[in-house]
Amino acid sequence: MAVTLTTPNTLLGVFQPKGNIARLASNAAIVVLGTMLLTASAKINVPVWPIPVTMQTFAVAALAAAFGMRIGLATVALYLLEGAMGLPVFATGGGLVYLVGPTSGFLLGFLAMAAIIGAAADRGASGRPLALFGAMLAGTAVLYVFGFAWLVAMAGQAAWVDQSNVLVSAFAKAVQPFIVWDALKMGLAALTVTGAWGLFAARR
Repeated sequence: MAVTLTTPNTLLGVFQPKGNIARLASNAAIVVLGTMLLTASAKINVPVWPIPVTMQTFAVAALAAAFGMRIGLATVALYLLEGAMGLPVFATGGGLVYLVGPTSGFLLGFLAMAAIIGAAADRGASGRPLALFGAMLAGTAVLYVFGFAWLVAMAGQAAWVDQSNVLVSAFAKAVQPFIVWDALKMGLAALTVTGAWGLFAARR
């Protein structure tokens, strides 16, 4: 039985080796390399409080689009596990304490984001810039829901939240400043993946 962790509609699927063992080994290596890219993207940051500006949304979107849903999810999940184990893979460190801090909702939301974008890629969005961009915007919107919900939940313990207007304050501090930048990053990610697809799809 063939191992199908990604589809022929993704960039990773185009370059998958034929044998099952080789395919599993290459997928495992790709997941590890993907976590390294996510770590590097986290370190490219502007350390504003409570949520730093990083290149992680670009990296998650691009990896999920290139790998597909299963490998994209596995990459993000391993990345979060590395952080939970204390490896300094996040913007300012790692560890379980970091995972229950202000960025926790966004970190967990990367899983949902990767699933949405990866599923679109599996269905053939890799060669359609507008479709892939739309999926990336949808994934980003869901990411914001996760991040915003977590910030509201912990608002009572956060000095930076205006306790007289929690919802507006949390939105203004941790969502609103990122909307334009993330839209631009999703456009760049979509163009990067669809451009690579145009170059390499002929290998199918």
